[in-house]
Amino acid sequence: MSNPSSSMSRRNLLSMAVVGGAGLALASTTEARAAATGGDDVTITVLGTTDLHGNVFNWDYFKNAEYDDAKHNDIGAAKCATLIKAVRAERGADTCITLDAGDTIQGTPLAYYYAKIDPITQGSTHPMAAAMNEIGYDAAALGNHEFNYGMDLLRAFERQLHHPLLGANAVDWNTKEPVFPPYVLKRVKVKGQKPITVGILGLVTPGVAIWDKANVEGKVRFAGIVEQAKVYVPRMKAAGADVVVVSCHSGADTSSSYGDALPYPENASTLLAQQVPGIDAVLVGHAHKEIPQRFVTNEQTGKQVLLSEPYYWGMRVTVMDLGLTKVRGQWQVTSSSATLLDANTAPEDAAVAALVRPAHQKVLTYVNGVIGTSKAAMSAATSRYEDTPAMDFINHVQADAVKKALAGTSDASTPVLSIAAPFNKAAAIPAGDVTVRDVAGLYIYDNTLLAIRFTGAQVRAYLEKSAEYFKQVSGTGPFTPDQLTNAVTPTAPNGTPDYNYDIMGGLDAALTYDIDVTVPAGRRIRNLAYAGAPVTDGQPFVVAINNYRQSGGGGFPGVTTAPVLYNRQVEIRQLLIDWVTAEKVIDPATFSSTDWRLVSGSTPVVING
Repeated sequence: MSNPSSSMSRRNLLSMAVVGGAGLALASTTEARAAATGGDDVTITVLGTTDLHGNVFNWDYFKNAEYDDAKHNDIGAAKCATLIKAVRAERGADTCITLDAGDTIQGTPLAYYYAKIDPITQGSTHPMAAAMNEIGYDAAALGNHEFNYGMDLLRAFERQLHHPLLGANAVDWNTKEPVFPPYVLKRVKVKGQKPITVGILGLVTPGVAIWDKANVEGKVRFAGIVEQAKVYVPRMKAAGADVVVVSCHSGADTSSSYGDALPYPENASTLLAQQVPGIDAVLVGHAHKEIPQRFVTNEQTGKQVLLSEPYYWGMRVTVMDLGLTKVRGQWQVTSSSATLLDANTAPEDAAVAALVRPAHQKVLTYVNGVIGTSKAAMSAATSRYEDTPAMDFINHVQADAVKKALAGTSDASTPVLSIAAPFNKAAAIPAGDVTVRDVAGLYIYDNTLLAIRFTGAQVRAYLEKSAEYFKQVSGTGPFTPDQLTNAVTPTAPNGTPDYNYDIMGGLDAALTYDIDVTVPAGRRIRNLAYAGAPVTDGQPFVVAINNYRQSGGGGFPGVTTAPVLYNRQVEIRQLLIDWVTAEKVIDPATFSSTDWRLVSGSTPVVING
């Protein structure tokens, strides 16, 4: 019998954790609920996480401090574990199923360390495997980021797990048969009744074929989510599934970052619920959105299918309740609801924390350790209003990565440009020894790198949009930075933020331009040239750009409709770290020059910082 005080504190914890949806019905056991409904009704609880991205602790490795954001979210599998175990204790563990919807082994230095520094292919245990095994997952879907480090590491991770990694639409290149288990059947015992068989199907966004082409081409193909579900849901039913739950690493709102480059949409969870009969609930992942509860009507049966997506990095845990009733001797789902639990209400689970803390300590040593040296200090303090080596460094690494990726393609010889924004005024690479954290400070967001095709006219239009960041002034100054920057515009009534000012540079040759801050926005870009020659309207370029900007963030012209030439979903911050780790020496003289300036007419503006 449970301790009454511990039961009460557990219920208080769960009650405080509820975020939206149907709320949380608390009951101690299956028997108690069955008694309340006459004995023939049973509730199965599906607990779900997604997009953990290598987060076990509530820790920001780049700041070397506890994680915090503007909404004071907490992160990490250790806190999820507390919530999951509390729900199991309330509901009865035998009627709870725990799932994850993918993107587990990439995203933090903790995950990177066990992929690249002390890889699990050489015998170490992945901290995410240790954490998930302690939590006791029943199954997890593959995420697209599972493929980032190649198939050998993914297979090593799979072998370390106590639960299956599901991927019905990840199929062999030649045979077209799944290369991971497509589904698993879980039997839930009911006292005095026929067991309930829950079928769990796993699916991953087909975008892996583009983003990780280098790792999967010739090995694994990615079929459509809806198409494969139409094959496997009937097979699960034929195998005895009373309930079908899909763990789907694909967003709810139908869209594709890759346009029509693939015949299948990137985000297809709503289409899945609409078009495939027989599904009762979908645990959604990939989109990093918070959906406590959403119902989608199946077009064929008219049935309401439950969708829920917990927030990313372990900030939330989904709780889906599926009510079953015996109908002509067979269990059927007759009701469903969902809510989310907030991890910031929960302490970390002691067992998970103890298992992973040694790995965490190793990684703390790594991120604070020296990975290279710099021949000169590079500060981002003045990057908003003058060309600095710090921004040139980001643009150099981004453009270099894109150029290497385009080798052997029709765009191999197209000039590569790159954009970067001065995110962090406090960022600085010191002269001398450089740590992982020093490099990471230059890029404080989790953006990934893409490349798009632009014309010279589009480059000019883009730079004109960027130049809206500056206030219109008269004369050459001297001005303070505040007199010039963060202009108020119709779309930025509180002033244009620093992250919406982009600096553009060339890789193999300089892209040079002046910004005349004495004229109205829209006609400020002067003397735009590449390799010393004026840029023409039809001149082709490849532009390295981050996912936030390419998806429309900041409202820059032309980016959302431009052809995407590269998108491996590699974090830019990690690219910078990898570059320093490989090159060992940062020499600003090799990539930095003064290519843009603020002017009044043709005279440089004077700024006293």
